[in-house]
Amino acid sequence: MQSALGVIVLASLAFLGTMFDNFFAFAAQLVVTPPERFRRVSWAQAFGVMTLILLAGAVSGVLAPVPLRVIGLVCVAPWALALYAWRHRHEPAREQYRRGAVTTFLITLALGGDNLAVWIPLLRAHGAAGAAGSVAVLLIWESLFVFAAQGIAGHPRVVGWGHRRGPFLVPIVYVLLGVLILVECHTL
Repeated sequence: MQSALGVIVLASLAFLGTMFDNFFAFAAQLVVTPPERFRRVSWAQAFGVMTLILLAGAVSGVLAPVPLRVIGLVCVAPWALALYAWRHRHEPAREQYRRGAVTTFLITLALGGDNLAVWIPLLRAHGAAGAAGSVAVLLIWESLFVFAAQGIAGHPRVVGWGHRRGPFLVPIVYVLLGVLILVECHTL
């Protein structure tokens, strides 16, 4: 799947898969944030994701001499995240407290381990043009992510559904992302 459409689909799946749980956590944060602060907190979220994209790009560049098939072994990272998420799926969701832009930025970075585990091989698997296309797709999805989170912040029932279903869906998504890494890096 080296075509432009393939890059778009893979980058979209990588973003949606790694940001599913973050989406509902960010929307829950917006529920308890005064509307006049949405813009500042949303920019902090977006800058956090842009920092993760830059970090993933830098690491994938450093890994350029490493054979792509070896990079595919990174699939164990999403699988480990899936196992962890599955084992902790019955734990109560953490309560969302109102927080400012700096805290939002730092929490976005702290929650970015799964993003890096998937985005690094994604950016490494398709060469410079594919990586540039993937970055563009990730940035577009991040914009949609922020606007959608702002939109559902006014619907706490939707946020609640995401928190209830997320613990069961996230491990499945991580397993599938691990398989996708194996396939795209030609490890299998």
